[in-house]
Amino acid sequence: MRAIRCGQIPVNFQSSYSAVVPGTMSSASENELDCLGWAARDASGVLSPYKFSRRAVGRDDVSIKITHCGVCYADLVWTRNKTGDSKYPLVPGHEIVGIVKEVGSDVHRFKAGDHVGVGTFINSCRECEYCNDEIEVHCEKGVVSTFNGIDVDGTITKGGYSNYIVVHERYCFTIPDSYPLASAAPLLCAGITVYAPMMSHKMNQPGKSLGVIGLGGLGHMAVKFGKALGLKVTVFSTSVSKREVALSVLGADRFVVSSNLEQMAALAKSLDFIIDTASGDHPFDPYMSLLKVAGTLVLVGLPSEVKFSPLSLLRGRITVSGSATGGTKETQEMLNFCAAHKIYPETEVIPIQYVNEALERLIKRNVKYRFVIDVENSLE
Repeated sequence: MRAIRCGQIPVNFQSSYSAVVPGTMSSASENELDCLGWAARDASGVLSPYKFSRRAVGRDDVSIKITHCGVCYADLVWTRNKTGDSKYPLVPGHEIVGIVKEVGSDVHRFKAGDHVGVGTFINSCRECEYCNDEIEVHCEKGVVSTFNGIDVDGTITKGGYSNYIVVHERYCFTIPDSYPLASAAPLLCAGITVYAPMMSHKMNQPGKSLGVIGLGGLGHMAVKFGKALGLKVTVFSTSVSKREVALSVLGADRFVVSSNLEQMAALAKSLDFIIDTASGDHPFDPYMSLLKVAGTLVLVGLPSEVKFSPLSLLRGRITVSGSATGGTKETQEMLNFCAAHKIYPETEVIPIQYVNEALERLIKRNVKYRFVIDVENSLE
């Protein structure tokens, strides 16, 4: 099994939280089957049309007409039951954007017609220290995942491969009017997964040097953020074919083939930060040797193991950290940052009828760099 990227909800984030939240008016079973989506029925992962119910709009809820949904590797993992906990029928998708249809009586942040997004989780306890600090992704009771999770009314959550969704307003984000909805979708997982650790580890100091390991959905966003923040960005990849895109399209300052020992040695102790987006197994010591004294390596991929010599830490006072997505406050900050700096993911927009082929291409890493489903114009 291929490793799950850390930008996708790990299995231990499945929520055990089951308290009834005030404002939830009814369960999905009480409503008609008025939501159309695409679902996997078994571990083959094959998706096909599926009708189901959403819960009624509670007083704190927002009902969103979905226009676009990004395709994340997590969609493949859970539709094919790679973690052994998939709940079928399974409607994937946690990079959701759309237009507000209706709001509950106590909702004041949003109104009908607003452009909004929904990310990798749609609920949390709202009481622990992490929820109070608006880093709900680390909720002590576990977040409720946007799909394949257990919602507060006991139903199984269903994601963005569908025409609408009902979400508590706390877990909705404003998409600036000037920002294209199709471009916004990948920001709700791939974007925030690299933005959050860059901010928390102060990778926002102009003139500092940043290394980015891997140039996929997460890595290309790290390059874009790094350049917007004024960093000197070096891309590391095993594939020399990515050089032109890294330098000419994404604007990286330098490209290094990580298997080239001479190129790697030339960068010894030259980087302030490294953000590691690679999902496959790879050595860590060679990269840690590239960090300056007190440098930081942040892991946002999820290889099967992380192994390095203790001396790699001790000799340079190196910090190794990890991160997975982000909370509501930093997600909104990231969306605003992208709009202000005109940062757009590289996407391939597809109709939902192409999604099974897209998932196969995802396995082969044949996408630059994120599929986005045009839900509004293809789901019918």
